[in-house]
This record gives sequence, C-alpha cells and structure tokens, in this order.
Amino acid sequence: MATHLNNSWDALLSSEAAQEYYTALRAYVWQEYHTHTVYPPMDRIMSAFAYTPYEQVKVVILGQDPYHGEGQANGLCFSVNPGVQCPPSLVNIYKALEYDLGIAPTTDGDLSGWAHQGVMLLNSVLTVRRGAAQSHAGKGWERFTDAVIRLLNDSPDPIVFLLWGGYAKRKAECITNPRHCILRSVHPSPLSFYQGFLECRHFSQANAFLQAHGRDPVDWACRSQADWERMRGATV
Repeated sequence: MATHLNNSWDALLSSEAAQEYYTALRAYVWQEYHTHTVYPPMDRIMSAFAYTPYEQVKVVILGQDPYHGEGQANGLCFSVNPGVQCPPSLVNIYKALEYDLGIAPTTDGDLSGWAHQGVMLLNSVLTVRRGAAQSHAGKGWERFTDAVIRLLNDSPDPIVFLLWGGYAKRKAECITNPRHCILRSVHPSPLSFYQGFLECRHFSQANAFLQAHGRDPVDWACRSQADWERMRGATV
C-alpha cells in the first residue's frame, strides 16, 4: 500500500496517506494479507497509479472492487493477467469496442496498454478477499479513491470519465469541473449489457472529446503490455 510510486502521484497522495483513516486502512489491509488470501498481490495494489501518472490521465474508467478469483486481479479495473480467461464483463467490453470501432475481441485480458496511454483503470475499493466480492468495502478505500477522483477533477487538462453502472455513476458527484466530460452507461456485466452498454460508443466519444480539446486520442486496439511494447517499438 505504499504510495512511493516514483511519479507525480507521490506528492499528490501524501496528505491523504498521512490521515488517520488511511493509517487504519493500511493496518486492516496488512492484517488481511497476513491472515487470508487477498487480491491483487500486495505489490500490485497501486498499479493504476503506477501505470498512469496524474498529468498523463486522459480517460478514467471506474470499477467497484477487484476480481476475487485466483490469478485474476492485477490492480487495474476490469483487467486480468495475461493467460487468464477474460471475465464476462471484460468480454462484453471487448464486444462494445468492436461494435463501436470495429476492433476485434482478443482472448488477452491485460489492459495495461490502455493504462500506459493515459487510461486510468481505477477501482473504488483496491483490495478484496478471495471469493468474497466487496469484502473490503467500507474499510476506507472509498474515501481514498473519492479523494483521487477529486484530485483528477482539479486537473487543468480535460479528462473523460466513463461511469458504467449505478455504483460508478454515483461518483459523478465528485466530478464538478465543467472542463471534463462524463459519459454514463449501464454496467458491462451480462445482467445489463444488452440494456444499452453494447451501443454506448464510449470509446469513439472519448476520443472525439480528447481530440476536440487538443489531446491525443487513445489507441483502443493497443490493449496489452505486449501491444504497448510493439507500438512503442514501431515509433522508435
């Protein structure tokens, strides 16, 4: 849970990490990792911040809490480790991406290529017990990540916030700066996917907003770490 990320988040999060609630949260999470199986691995809890420095954030996708199956969670919301089967919500995100931009689905669920490009993949709760969804809810993570959203709200650069599902939509109260864009939809889970998520076209809308405000669009086809390395190699 250390906030020593070697990027701009260190200074921005220092005052939050010094607060009493965060000290209690750290103690709780430490105890959980030493008495239960908890995901993601401890060194991946802050991955969303490590991959995407504050000044590089262009898009924020908000999740609720990490996947609670073995080997799935990697600290980026909706993302899983390479070689792990894509969960249903991620399968549906890929379907919506194909519907919107014609980008074919893949079996690779690693989304770190998005994170490298400025897509912050942020869960509201950053840890979870194995097999127990929302088991770490209400312990302090929500206060911490709400503070993060407010910091992003203060960014001088326009950001697109993708709020999928009722839980994420409630976070809109933290986003008050008119320079930003909020796109709302139902959640990509199988329960609500065909109630509007498939046709939401958030990927193309996000890029249109970014380009209209002088920011580079996201290459949504560059999803994984391997994709990112290939793209970087092609531009050297």
